[in-house]
Amino acid sequence: MTARDKFTEETSHPAQWWHKLDDGRIQCDLCPRDCKLHEGQRGLCFVRAREGDRMVLTTYGRSSGFCIDPIEKKPLNHFYPGSSVFSFGTAGCNLACKFCQNWDISKSREMDRLMDQASPERIAEVARETGCRSVAFTYNDPVIFAEYAMDAADACHALGVKTVAVTAGYIRAEPRRAFYDKMDAANIDLKAFTESFYFQQTGAHLAPVLDTLQYVQHETGCWLEITTLLIPGQNDSDAELDAMTRWIAEHIGHDVPLHFTAFHPDYKMTDIERTPAATLQRARRIALANGLRHVYTGNVHDRAGGTTHCADCRAPLIERDWHAVLRYDLDAEGACRHCGSALAGRFDAAAGGFGRRRIPMRVAV
Repeated sequence: MTARDKFTEETSHPAQWWHKLDDGRIQCDLCPRDCKLHEGQRGLCFVRAREGDRMVLTTYGRSSGFCIDPIEKKPLNHFYPGSSVFSFGTAGCNLACKFCQNWDISKSREMDRLMDQASPERIAEVARETGCRSVAFTYNDPVIFAEYAMDAADACHALGVKTVAVTAGYIRAEPRRAFYDKMDAANIDLKAFTESFYFQQTGAHLAPVLDTLQYVQHETGCWLEITTLLIPGQNDSDAELDAMTRWIAEHIGHDVPLHFTAFHPDYKMTDIERTPAATLQRARRIALANGLRHVYTGNVHDRAGGTTHCADCRAPLIERDWHAVLRYDLDAEGACRHCGSALAGRFDAAAGGFGRRRIPMRVAV
């Protein structure tokens, strides 16, 4: 048996965070869905399954693909700007978003498409070999492959590589503590600011996401940025944007970067037009008026909406064109070269030069 064959056999991995019920079912305790499973059943995420009297993660060590991206694509604008990030995901998701922009991966029920395989140690090695500053668990939600992501994070940290989670933040308290303890940065989707949107459009609830945002910001050392995909007529009203950004300022803080990104018609929401750039710019103005200091626009070409300003003197410190860094006016301590004020985030003395490239990778076990 080859090493690859052995690793393939071991990809059905014991899962954490479950317990037996009195009626004989097993309940998954990873996320607020509390899926209750009979023998052979899978949770809504599709990748956590019951095998006998235990729960397993069926996608451990299996990926839908690997790619080197700019960190700004995650999007993270205050986490080692200009650096490259080694990105991968698996399949499945614990939300059911009708507007999913990665539905071919996150909604996949075909395990055969997960042709790329890599151990946590190999992921860390390739990231270091290719000069990536960090590894991102992305494309689909890493919460559902938490055991794999956490093991990969340990391997990355052993080699001096940072870790990034791109997630909807839909996770229970106990696994949340373990998961975010392994992450150096996270971009968490705040998909809307109404319970009705979450329930009707994602099949989930708003409150657990707000809990996760507050937990990560106030009880961990994980750097946090927030993204909201604005969908015309669904979550882009002035009233909702005002309430959301006031809540963020009060409960998360004025320095958390907030990204408003443009929707494009996809999956089960093809009858709605692409988000106009003017909508993102309007949302940005509302957020800035409510005291948020770092508000960005994404999925549109908007140089002003991609520029990082000093929170005090408002000088442009990091200018971007799409994902390429054109200007970097921070000193070695991450402070404004004009007034000396520290910029919130994680920074090197110079910006990375990765630019706008996207490099697909194949990784051998």
